[in-house]
Amino acid sequence: MRDLAAGAKYLIEGQKWVGRHGRWWGFGILPALLALAGYVVALALLGAWSLDLADWVTPFADHWASPWRGLLRDTLAAVVFGGGLLLSLLTFTAVTLLVGQPFYEALCARVDETEGGAPTPPDTALWRELLLAVRDSVYVLVRVAAFGVVLFACGFIPLVGQTVVPVLGFLVSGFFLTVELTAVALQRRRVPQPERIRLLRARLGLALGFGTPLVLAFLVPLVTVFAMPGAVAGATLLARDLVPTAPEEEKGEQGPASDVSAATARPVPGNPYATP
Repeated sequence: MRDLAAGAKYLIEGQKWVGRHGRWWGFGILPALLALAGYVVALALLGAWSLDLADWVTPFADHWASPWRGLLRDTLAAVVFGGGLLLSLLTFTAVTLLVGQPFYEALCARVDETEGGAPTPPDTALWRELLLAVRDSVYVLVRVAAFGVVLFACGFIPLVGQTVVPVLGFLVSGFFLTVELTAVALQRRRVPQPERIRLLRARLGLALGFGTPLVLAFLVPLVTVFAMPGAVAGATLLARDLVPTAPEEEKGEQGPASDVSAATARPVPGNPYATP
């Protein structure tokens, strides 16, 4: 229970952090807005073409009497659009993190600087970081899809399918959302993807306390866009709990141009929000 509460606290602290640093909230919202615009255009095109697609895949219904032909094709068009909408909901966070990799890398670095104990990031080219992000997202999505198939099958079990399965679905989604959001911060700490999942599985309550409320919040239209910067900031704080920075890693250079004050630049090593 303590880890559940701590995970929710990280979520709140992340939103508070971007609230105190409004410029970084505006900076972090840009990738989500770009991803949202792309999804809106894609869904609009899918909606416009879904009926034509239904006509194309059902030539055998050309000679059906009304209303059966229209009913079949309208239903198929609705299924196609609904599938596209569901896919967009499942992939929006991953795509936003991929599009915003440089933005969220900078946001994570800023959170680490203000909280102290910033790690020395790996010296990796941007194109390689993007390839790693794509690979990691596919790694997560495959596992989400596998859980989705199992939960879908369990949904046909009487009573259990209408009560337990939806709850498990939110919990699974919350865990993997935490995996995705902590990816940038943990990648900065040189933690490979399988190890990230192992770390979060070992602190399952922490991951669920952070990710599950966020999944529920993301069901509200546009909340995903406006809450994403705070979610990334909170995930960075959570990552500091999972992988505390070694004291020698704190000795990174900080030039005079930095806007981090001497009072906050290098506090005591470790995470002030870490749970015992």
